Amino acid sequence: MTKDEALNLANHWAAAWNSHDLDRIMTHYDDAVELTSPVAAQLLDVSDGKVAGKPNLRAYFQRGLEAYPELHFQLEDVLWGLNSVVLYYTNQKGTRTAEFMEMSATGKVARVVANYSA
Repeated sequence: MTKDEALNLANHWAAAWNSHDLDRIMTHYDDAVELTSPVAAQLLDVSDGKVAGKPNLRAYFQRGLEAYPELHFQLEDVLWGLNSVVLYYTNQKGTRTAEFMEMSATGKVARVVANYSA
């Protein structure tokens, strides 16, 4: 992954979320994606906060969009690695979030680990 690719992904990802268009959001994720998040643990009532597979991720994101109709992300920073990116953003409530995203060989997000400000 190059710096430009990371910035492009981050900007398209944030725009998709801010549009609340679930189909557009899902274009960023690999079929075998795995997400781990404290919000997933809360919304799905699962202690490990894991969501595996694109259909399950889609259902989780749908639930999140319904639970937070004012959802909006403001990118603050983008950090890039060889096959990964970290998106650092603020949501509509002012909560800061950092999402580590590992990319698949096809350039889609294969693994996400979300971390939130205290």
